[in-house]
Amino acid sequence: MNTPLAEALSAVLLALVLACAVIRPFGWSEAVVAVPAAALAIVTGAVPLDDALDEAERLGPVIGFLAAILVLAQLCDDDGLFRACGAWMARTSEGRPRRLLKQVFLAASAITAVLSLDATVVLLTPVVFATAARLGVRPKPHVYACTHLSNTASLLLPVSNLTNLLAFTVSGLTFTRFAALMALPWLAAIAVEYAVFRSFFATDLDAGAQAAPTTETPRLPLFALVTVGCTLVGFALSSVAGVDPAWAACAGALVLAVRALVQRRTTSGALLRSASVPFLAFVLSLGIVVRAVVDNGLDEALGHLIPAGDSLPVLLGLAGLAALLANLINNLPAVLVLLPLTAPSGPGAVLAVLLGVNIGPNLTYAGSLATLLWRRIVHSHDAEVELREFTRLGVYTVPASLGAAVIALWGSLTVIGGG
Repeated sequence: MNTPLAEALSAVLLALVLACAVIRPFGWSEAVVAVPAAALAIVTGAVPLDDALDEAERLGPVIGFLAAILVLAQLCDDDGLFRACGAWMARTSEGRPRRLLKQVFLAASAITAVLSLDATVVLLTPVVFATAARLGVRPKPHVYACTHLSNTASLLLPVSNLTNLLAFTVSGLTFTRFAALMALPWLAAIAVEYAVFRSFFATDLDAGAQAAPTTETPRLPLFALVTVGCTLVGFALSSVAGVDPAWAACAGALVLAVRALVQRRTTSGALLRSASVPFLAFVLSLGIVVRAVVDNGLDEALGHLIPAGDSLPVLLGLAGLAALLANLINNLPAVLVLLPLTAPSGPGAVLAVLLGVNIGPNLTYAGSLATLLWRRIVHSHDAEVELREFTRLGVYTVPASLGAAVIALWGSLTVIGGG
């Protein structure tokens, strides 16, 4: 296939895949369009078969890791972890909306960091709805916090977000060094979000509660908590030993899965569904389509815009470009496009891109798949998400939290070093 035709076909396929992921016509899975699009890109030569296989080999461990984390999060939910979290938020908030917002921020930040943003969107958001209803408070600030923190609070660990896993594989950092460099940006971004939320939703937070605080104290799932803790330790140890962290994730999921199967609290079919195989196929197919777009000219076009180095102005520029691209074509394609171009500049540049593609999507619905999924969950609870309000909140939070996070990253690189 000649270059102009390959460029045009690749761009059309990517636009089609992203549009169907956003709209999901007839309730179709994202994979229904993405898989044939990837196949078409290969068959027509827009991406050679060898390059497609290379991309699949590169994404394979990442996709395996994602599957294990999804299963682990679902099994924790089955064991009552999120119900216990909801009861803790209701009890400790004492019926005060502002205190509840703080508890939601704490819970969502921790869950996103440890069990990935999908756990916050899919499992915590319904719990927050139920907790707000139980206390008789307006749910909007607390529910909006779930989607913002599913993006912003996913900065801390390589396991927190699929974009993190992709960045981690090219950064050359160990698990612990990645976490050390991202800890301060993570805290800075969350702190800015919290301050903006308290001001933006002041009317809702000052409305007060209409029900008495709950005294419910469900059983804390200690086995699940210990397993998650051991899995986190396994991530750090496997990284130091040069073993793919996916094995630690699989081990943690396997322990909980065997226990649940023995106790007959789940089935093999339920475990397979929790792995979200169609979504995994979508991720792989999207990676191949993006590879076609990059190889057919996008890398050259963006290459002129990518500054070299890790000075503060460079990091700010990279993060801003990544945030803009995430809102134009979604954060997953954005990180797939930008990582190969920034990796030669070192881990500082890679992490700056990560800040942009993780925080930036809070500006628009289409910025991340997590936000799209959150919107569907909100609608399933007969609640509305107003585009103007969502965007206005993003305008207040994204530039401020992204700027604070980049400055914090620059400070971390200066003190700790990126080598």
